Amino acid sequence: MARLIVMGGGVAGHTTATFAKKWLGEEHEVVVITPNSQWNWIPSNIWVGVGQMQKKDVVFPLAPVYEKAGIDYRQAFATEIHPNGKMEDDKPYIVISYTQEGKVGETEELTYDYLVNATGPKLNFDATEGLGDGKGGLGGHTVSVCTADHAVHANQELSKIFEKAKAGERQKILVGTGHGLCTCQGAAFEYIFNIEHEAKKAGVRDMLDIKWISNEAFLGDFGMGGLHMKVGGYAVSSKLFAESLYAERNVEWIIGAHTSKVEEGKIEYELLDGTMHEETFDFAMLIPPFGGVGLKAYDKDGSDMTDTLFAPNGFMKVDAKYDAGAYENWKASDWPVTYQNPTFENIFAAGIAFAPPHLISKPMTSANGTPINPTPPRTGMPAGIIGKAVAHSVCDMIKKGKEAHLHEASMAEMGAACVASAGKGLLTGTAAAMTVYPVVPDYEKYPGTGRDTDYTFGEIGLAGHWIKHILHHMFIWKAKLKPGWTFIPE
Repeated sequence: MARLIVMGGGVAGHTTATFAKKWLGEEHEVVVITPNSQWNWIPSNIWVGVGQMQKKDVVFPLAPVYEKAGIDYRQAFATEIHPNGKMEDDKPYIVISYTQEGKVGETEELTYDYLVNATGPKLNFDATEGLGDGKGGLGGHTVSVCTADHAVHANQELSKIFEKAKAGERQKILVGTGHGLCTCQGAAFEYIFNIEHEAKKAGVRDMLDIKWISNEAFLGDFGMGGLHMKVGGYAVSSKLFAESLYAERNVEWIIGAHTSKVEEGKIEYELLDGTMHEETFDFAMLIPPFGGVGLKAYDKDGSDMTDTLFAPNGFMKVDAKYDAGAYENWKASDWPVTYQNPTFENIFAAGIAFAPPHLISKPMTSANGTPINPTPPRTGMPAGIIGKAVAHSVCDMIKKGKEAHLHEASMAEMGAACVASAGKGLLTGTAAAMTVYPVVPDYEKYPGTGRDTDYTFGEIGLAGHWIKHILHHMFIWKAKLKPGWTFIPE
């Protein structure tokens, strides 16, 4: 019997574990290690953050789902990987620390035959002074929608702002990125327009000044270098698409910005031209930068080998070209295909946990030498597709041997769909529904735009909102392993 350990229970980890168990059956063991007792459909957190959904609508307990599937679930987080085992035993293992009630802080060693790192990101609030933990604690002055609890808190604080606006006090709202190296601009994009939408419904829009701040060099970059998409039969840049939406909703913007410090009601930020500025606010939701979760790796003699498995940012090395060098040398083929670690063939990474070879957007540095550019998105649909491919590979290796063909899921050959909410409502909601192919542009195959414009298109309207709402229920159904779950695409 082989044992597969999946570290992480988010989109990538949950997908990997559930498909692997389905394909392996009772003959082999699948173990999931995740510190969270509940699964969170993160794309709907923005609706919790404006009071249009409750926390219970976006989470569910993992234990019953894994018990039903026959998956060994440990509510814990991994702290160490020992890929060569111990001096007296070559069996590789990981060290976990329990977060489960009654076992908090207890540690355990778990051996494995195959290991998948799907730990997702560390929300690095500490990267910016005063950004805090998203709950108003640790000296933080902003809110977050990165977790369901964060979103609940964000809605509580936003409600206070609306009440002040109703009382005749003009309020300033700031939404965007809280550091020059943030990713996940999409979540902030959705949140700012849902705030604007709810303000109209509450009759306080005229009392709110709403402003966007981002590390993008231009609106609509989204960490993908922007895109050209078919809209109404014409090829339109995401820059024009985004600028039109911001202007239509009367939302001002600051771009190419690195938020360097947050204080009560004020941020300091640096622009690409090197100038320093301040912006005041009454309410701010700033996404933190992401980093690896801090896993350490040790050889059998106890020596540290973290650098062998992980890049400096804490994400796991896979089959990518990490020495591509300058931007002019970057190619779509630099991106990983199998997500197998180059040193240990029984270790894979999926979702945000893998280290990208470089940015997708053009790297930017301020006149002072400060990097200000979005880091590559690896969430949502790509995370699920990668998780399923990794599960395929591991299952084939277990059943056919280590020489089995590995399944491929390069983001440079992968299309993705995104539905970005711009306001919730059965008849008044809107969302931008977009497809992009491929996610990582391939300028050799598609000169000029880097993408196939026949498969890269977008529309904004009520239909997009209905699609996003339907997808919310579909993906929670799928994650709960309800009947027919395998037929719902990643």
